[in-house]
Amino acid sequence: MGSNRRKFIKDLALTGTLPITGSLLAGMGSNPVAYSEPTDVKIGFNLLAWSATVSEDLDPIIERLAGLGFHGVECAMGAREAAAYNRFGERARSLGLGVNCVLAVGPDTNPVSPSAAVREKALDEIRWAIDRAASMDARVICGPFHSAFAHFTGAPPTDQEYGWSAGVLQKAGDHAAQAGITLALEALNRFECYLCNTMDQLTFLVNRVSHPSVQAMFDTHHANMEEKKFATAIAAVSPVLRHVHISENDRGTPGYGHVPWEETFRSLSENRYTGWLTIEAFTRNDPDFANSINVWRNFSPVWEMAEEGLGFIRKMCDAYRLNYR
Repeated sequence: MGSNRRKFIKDLALTGTLPITGSLLAGMGSNPVAYSEPTDVKIGFNLLAWSATVSEDLDPIIERLAGLGFHGVECAMGAREAAAYNRFGERARSLGLGVNCVLAVGPDTNPVSPSAAVREKALDEIRWAIDRAASMDARVICGPFHSAFAHFTGAPPTDQEYGWSAGVLQKAGDHAAQAGITLALEALNRFECYLCNTMDQLTFLVNRVSHPSVQAMFDTHHANMEEKKFATAIAAVSPVLRHVHISENDRGTPGYGHVPWEETFRSLSENRYTGWLTIEAFTRNDPDFANSINVWRNFSPVWEMAEEGLGFIRKMCDAYRLNYR
């Protein structure tokens, strides 16, 4: 990093304008990185900080997010009524916001179930999600729907399970392609998933699916637990990387924890990432959802997560030539 840019970021941190961790400051002394032209990214916010379902209750929230300058929002697919998605999509469009979706599946719709009937239900569930996402003009459905969330067999993943998952996802990819949607699969930490914990495992699965509409995402919270080096992980997944979650180690405000942010943004830039940088931060605003993912306290004030998180991402993008304007 050039001395002027390094000094700029250090000055922001020392004045309190930019909450950069000590590990990030330490990285400013590394060798300069040769940057090419900036790549284009968009900045989003995941609405799970408020609710796992779309409804009119989210209207004032997305209005405020649009006013702050977010390019879009990411919504979970907990609502079952098609009308709820149609209405939400119309409201988002009226605000100039893009929409993406996040999807998880359970044991009854598990793509790696030994039961062919359950795997067929998994395919039906993903196709249903694609239809709902299409009604909102969404272009990405991300999440760990390669397998059931927090469902374990007591053994490591098998080649047969990867094959089962790939078979479901290939057919889902055909449906997604017709809707112009990319399915961006997510690796989770070992306490929530056993099929894909690392970018190596996720890339293996995506390559096995071998469908242009089935790609991968990178989540900094899970990577903080499972990856030895972010740069290595991002380089491994970069050929199929289509979505990124910006998430602190404690799921609070990005920039206040110990995720290696300098390495993250430098690696995304070096690997020419284009796509969404979406803040995923959690609260107890939706108790049922919070309980389901073991969130037992609020990590940061929710609007601090949005406002300071947005500022943090913009400053890091400026430093590492990722164009959000």
